[in-house]
Amino acid sequence: MHSKPLLILCFASLAHFPAWAQIPAAQISSAPAAAPSPQVYTREGVSVELQVKPVTSGTSKPGSLLSDLDATVLFRISSTNGGQPITNLRPTAWIDRREAGKTPDARECREKVQSFLQPSFNKRADIDLNKYFVLALNGEPNISVIDPLAGFGGSKLYTLIPLAAPGADWILSADRKTLYVSMPSAGQLAAIDTATWKVRTNIDAGAKPSRVALQPDGRYLWVGNDGENDGGVTVIDTATQRFAARFNTGAGHHEIAFTNDDRFAFVSNRQSGTVSIIDIRKLARVKDINAGSLPTSLSFSSLSKTLYVANEGDGDIVGIDGTRLEITSRMKAAAGLTAIRIPADSRFGFAVNRTTSTVHIFDVSTNRLLHAVPVGPAPDQISFTREFAYVHCSESEFVTMIKISGLDKDAQVSVTRFPAGQTAPKGSSSVADQIAPAVEDSAVLVSNASDRMIYYYMEGMAAPMGSFQNYRREPRAVLVFDNGLRETARGVYSTSVRLPRAGSYDVAFLLDSPRLVNCFDITVVENPNQPREKSVAIRIDSLSKLETARAGEKYTLRIKVTDANSTQPKKNLKDLGVLVFLAPGIWQQRELATETGDGVYQISFVPPQQGVYYVFFQSPSLGVLYNQLPPLNIQATK
Repeated sequence: MHSKPLLILCFASLAHFPAWAQIPAAQISSAPAAAPSPQVYTREGVSVELQVKPVTSGTSKPGSLLSDLDATVLFRISSTNGGQPITNLRPTAWIDRREAGKTPDARECREKVQSFLQPSFNKRADIDLNKYFVLALNGEPNISVIDPLAGFGGSKLYTLIPLAAPGADWILSADRKTLYVSMPSAGQLAAIDTATWKVRTNIDAGAKPSRVALQPDGRYLWVGNDGENDGGVTVIDTATQRFAARFNTGAGHHEIAFTNDDRFAFVSNRQSGTVSIIDIRKLARVKDINAGSLPTSLSFSSLSKTLYVANEGDGDIVGIDGTRLEITSRMKAAAGLTAIRIPADSRFGFAVNRTTSTVHIFDVSTNRLLHAVPVGPAPDQISFTREFAYVHCSESEFVTMIKISGLDKDAQVSVTRFPAGQTAPKGSSSVADQIAPAVEDSAVLVSNASDRMIYYYMEGMAAPMGSFQNYRREPRAVLVFDNGLRETARGVYSTSVRLPRAGSYDVAFLLDSPRLVNCFDITVVENPNQPREKSVAIRIDSLSKLETARAGEKYTLRIKVTDANSTQPKKNLKDLGVLVFLAPGIWQQRELATETGDGVYQISFVPPQQGVYYVFFQSPSLGVLYNQLPPLNIQATK
């Protein structure tokens, strides 16, 4: 995974304690503490500064770090020669419980980082600052949350989010703390907390809510209502997650777009043949424009300040000036247009034609059609990376790639393709994207409902590099949730975390060359405004050397049980129950663990098939329930 020389720094932090590793409350002061000052480590011409900033609220003093509140972890990386920021880096970091009472030395930091680079159920960081998830919007009423870092190729189902009804479209809030999912048959919008992956609330969103769109400043969430008699849009205030306005704009499916300055919202009305314009500041409808026959898709150009409308019925691509609010151009393509997209700050627009199996490419600076590129049969969606446009085809397993550079030349457009599955994803049409950019540059993820898989493709390859299982569920759309460190300013890399409990932690920071190691201390105290949770009496660690099992063969798991406070072996437990189940719960086995001596116990089972197995523990005599201890994970292969 990391083959280059490494820059490794370890910082000690007080942060997220799992239930099994709590420091007794008596050892932690409940008085608010001032936030630690920035700490800097410098070596070999590189300076790395660590700051942990609290996200203040009405219950916290400025500068204090309290448990169960949000905080920003920030690394400022610069050159010691002039202090110039070092940009375009891919830093990696973890926050993990400090096992010893002293600050880890350089060797211990290196060992800790190495253990994180080789994921296992025996050693995982308590907070992974590089964490990202692959989300699948399934045909049934749930969302799969897959942790690709825990086992690429076999993948890991991190959790399954139940919904009130099957989802149609989704979008992340501006602060990435909430995932909104439209549920047409329920008439609601699910608001999912991305910190816990649980539904926070279901919001009434009008009849048949389908397309969801977030305006640029993130204040309002707009929901297209595809009801037969009351089609239009519902506006949700994201601050309160409550109804803000409702507009009956016309009949048919609705797509939504915005001007860059949050001045106007545009709503297409497919059956009515119109585009409705709404003043966002006043939440008032301004006018309707007859756009053509069956306007089916919208996209706003940040360069030309023009809204482009793709008409399925007559094949016209209509331009509406974003200031004058009137039609200024009309490009004649061909009937059958289904989707139109313009990459951010791009000069080129792309309109997908399902009937002719082509992509029409136009220049927003001249409003002129440039190319009609043949693609696979029945194209229905288009997505982008920096270098390519990816065209999804509902009647072919192949994805077509169009190289974006050179489109202004008369030369033939560069087109390639790759297989994203074994069969065409027929019958799996989705409003939400079925191709999504990956966390890595120049890579995408492609969902294939027919195969019930998600494929990972890296540009330059002839075929996907790997795939993620969706555990027998049909992924109708895919989304990547990246909560890792991102460059938020020149040389500044940060992310937000939740600090659930007070306690001593190490923060391990990893970068490419040169190779450095250092450790620092900060302090977080218990939040006096939050109720204390009862500590769990025991801790369980795996002693098994093999972290993979073979389907159909006996596997023995050995564990060490210790007292959570004294760390002494917990002997003679007669009721140490073990629950083993195959994700997502299609097979399970329960039994009591057998002690082999000095707090060491073991259980055996035969995995019936390949997949990810979760192992949970309980001890009624100690008041420990299955959901109070972190599970161990075992990957079973053929």
